[in-house]
Amino acid sequence: MTRTDTVTVAAVDRVGTGPHGAGPGPVAAHAPQSKIDMHHHFCAPEWREWAERHELIKPGQLPPWARLDTEAAIGFMDRAGIATAVLKPMLPARYGSSAQLREAVNITLQSMVEVATSHPGRFAFYAPLFLDDPDTSSWTVRRGLGRLGAAGVNVTANYGGVYLGDPSYDRVFSELNDHGAVVDTHPHNLPGCPPGTSTVPGIPNFMCDFLLDTTRAAVNMISRRTLDRFPDISVILPHAGGFLPYIASRLRALGRFCEPPVDPGVVRDYLRRFYYDTAGPMAGAAALLEHVSADRVLFGTDWPAGPADTVTELALPALDSDPALTPRQLQCIYRDNALRLLPQLATV
Repeated sequence: MTRTDTVTVAAVDRVGTGPHGAGPGPVAAHAPQSKIDMHHHFCAPEWREWAERHELIKPGQLPPWARLDTEAAIGFMDRAGIATAVLKPMLPARYGSSAQLREAVNITLQSMVEVATSHPGRFAFYAPLFLDDPDTSSWTVRRGLGRLGAAGVNVTANYGGVYLGDPSYDRVFSELNDHGAVVDTHPHNLPGCPPGTSTVPGIPNFMCDFLLDTTRAAVNMISRRTLDRFPDISVILPHAGGFLPYIASRLRALGRFCEPPVDPGVVRDYLRRFYYDTAGPMAGAAALLEHVSADRVLFGTDWPAGPADTVTELALPALDSDPALTPRQLQCIYRDNALRLLPQLATV
């Protein structure tokens, strides 16, 4: 593993106008390597080996897709017309101490730096935060954002049932605010559900539970006025915001029953201030665009947790043909919105 203290993502290919035209196949319509994938999972092989050696995970415990390598990622990206992917690190284990967690995070950060520097222009990365360990999170912010050039941080919707927006996370969010950080979120197991299980037998957690988890986090951030208290962070909600677009009217009408109460105007304001990715496939864009501008929508694939054929044969064609989106809006979703949010993705 190469030890590197800084990383710069090279310029991405600007050729092409974006995927608007009709074509013979699900990917043929797309300009080669024009998209930016903001939702691309990564499990560091160095972390897997370390975690197995320390008996934090058992061999074969992780899903098969967690063992796919960088070359597999590049092959998928080329087929899907993706120039750059922002890696969302996964390091799922129960750590015995803060020191062990910090070692796990450092191994993952160094692995992502190696991937990014070995494939200029193809990868950027988020630094993983464990908000239930504020000291390690603060260290990760300093190292990931301050030294290693992470594009932002990745957090889960809840930690042990404590959701984003909770005051216990204010210290770390204040540090993120000082960095003007992009805070990428991802759902987790619902409170009370063992890892890898769902609340309804036979229905996988990613089908319904994950969307509810994101929705709970978003509503709690609205209720706690997180974006007002930390105005310089940018929060990305995955999977088009979960159920948030569908319950927006309900939240405006009934938010007064929350504690603290939620003003209808605050709901409208926050829906327009969050960012949303398209990982899914997501529902029809009209449901989301009823509440937000298309310039808040970012392209995401969910690969490799989301199979490649789901992306190329279902998600991309659905996005391309969505009647709610204009060609210019698609261009922004696939590329331009990400560059506006993260200008470093276009630096040499």
